[in-house]
Amino acid sequence: MLEIEITYLAKSIPEGLGKCEHKEVFDIYLPKGEKHPSTRIRKNGNKYEITKKKRIDENDASIREEGTLKLTKDEFDTLKMIDGKKVIKERYNYMYNGKIAEIDIFNGELEGLVLVDIEFETPEEKNAFIIPDFCLADVSQEEFTAGGMLAGKSYSDIEEDLGRYNYKKIKMNLK
Repeated sequence: MLEIEITYLAKSIPEGLGKCEHKEVFDIYLPKGEKHPSTRIRKNGNKYEITKKKRIDENDASIREEGTLKLTKDEFDTLKMIDGKKVIKERYNYMYNGKIAEIDIFNGELEGLVLVDIEFETPEEKNAFIIPDFCLADVSQEEFTAGGMLAGKSYSDIEEDLGRYNYKKIKMNLK
């Protein structure tokens, strides 16, 4: 399956986000020793899966080949014991111009980081999309924002990269 996606740094939390459907996402990236692991074990709400992603164009990180297998809860519970790079976030599904914007609010060591992912059917649709006003910058080509690169890191580990975009930590108060 082909994944066509733009990743943005958030500038602010869009109005009404607290009322949107959301769930905890727990990712484990493998192998732990790899700089940018491409295999992910995921708990996504009540769904469990293992995914492998591969870039198909070295010049465009926004289009990747993706293979996913569903797991049972028991399989996930066994696999989560593997020593991998971990990251936990809350994912909100926010409707924006007919598209679902997946807004990831990171917890723990990455608190303050908010990323927005929007998927597209075609590269043309992606290229015609206009950045939402609650977003700061398109970081789809930035390696430091990839899940496998963020896993196991702290906000201070990526602060210099975020500084290139004048990103400011976003304080959460959605309750």
